[in-house]
Amino acid sequence: MTTPLRKTVSLGLQGAGTYGAFTWGVLDRLLDEDDLVFDKISGSSSGAINAVVLADGYAHGGGRRGAQAALRRYWTTLGQTMTFSPLQRTPFDRLTGSWTLEHSPIYHLLEMGAAFHGPVWEAPLTQNPLRNFLTAMVDFERVRACTELQLFIAATNVRTGAGRMFTREELDPQRVLASACLPTVFAAVEVDGESYWDGSFVANPPLAPFLEHGARDILVVQNNPVSRSRAPRSVADIANRTNEIAFNMSFLREIAALQHGQGVPLEERGDTMAFDRPRLHLISGIDMLADYSISSKLNGELGFLLHLHEAGVSAAEAWLREHKEQIGVADTPLPATTYGRVRTAT
Repeated sequence: MTTPLRKTVSLGLQGAGTYGAFTWGVLDRLLDEDDLVFDKISGSSSGAINAVVLADGYAHGGGRRGAQAALRRYWTTLGQTMTFSPLQRTPFDRLTGSWTLEHSPIYHLLEMGAAFHGPVWEAPLTQNPLRNFLTAMVDFERVRACTELQLFIAATNVRTGAGRMFTREELDPQRVLASACLPTVFAAVEVDGESYWDGSFVANPPLAPFLEHGARDILVVQNNPVSRSRAPRSVADIANRTNEIAFNMSFLREIAALQHGQGVPLEERGDTMAFDRPRLHLISGIDMLADYSISSKLNGELGFLLHLHEAGVSAAEAWLREHKEQIGVADTPLPATTYGRVRTAT
């Protein structure tokens, strides 16, 4: 009996709040493919969290099953913990039959709290509750020791506007929090004397490190909607939609650069060096996610997380069935929704 040919991919994981549970579902399904090998993983925000949780489970012989168990433990525990959070759907939100938080006073208070206290200084309303949760749920010594995987986690320097890429060997809760720091809600996170915001402003997900480290096939998990079914209706929704648009600009820039052979700047190429761009693949959930309200990105209810997980599993299953054989051979077609499309209100 012959052993199936192993296919190696580098994973780019987008960040989009609790929509990261969709990415969990995608990863859960991909980890079932024994002939599919991950060598590098990049991420911003919740994509960064998925990356370090996967590495925590994978390390020290945990392998695929260990990674799956770690991801399930993280997301289900988060959902159970959110049962006691004041950030909940109101009875009116529940009556709408969706996962919206549009009528939650805490949702709107979070945005106002950041406006009153400023984006840099920590106050009770601007402290990121993920700090203690990450520390309890992720063994960062295991993450740093997971030599099977290279990790690249992006954060945005508040002062300079430049991106910073944290690698696996230096990761700790503070650096992951920096990558997941939404400035309209949480205070900036300090690392090495500098303040950082969400990495999605500069790379969502980071793709440049893959080029620098010789990736040949890049698989992006897209969960941050480019277009929306309707315009935002509140100040809180406007702030979150503004971030969403900004996060997508960095992604679309990198995708365009790759597709047009500009992944390596001209000044960095030798006279005879041709840009040998990697093959690009994408598993997307944004066509479905765009129909949820923007506020649902902060909904951590276990039922919603499990719903997103199942959607991610289904999306990965469909992609594997249709496109897996193209890994190592050619790009897979990117759906029109990758770049956004006009969506009418429903």
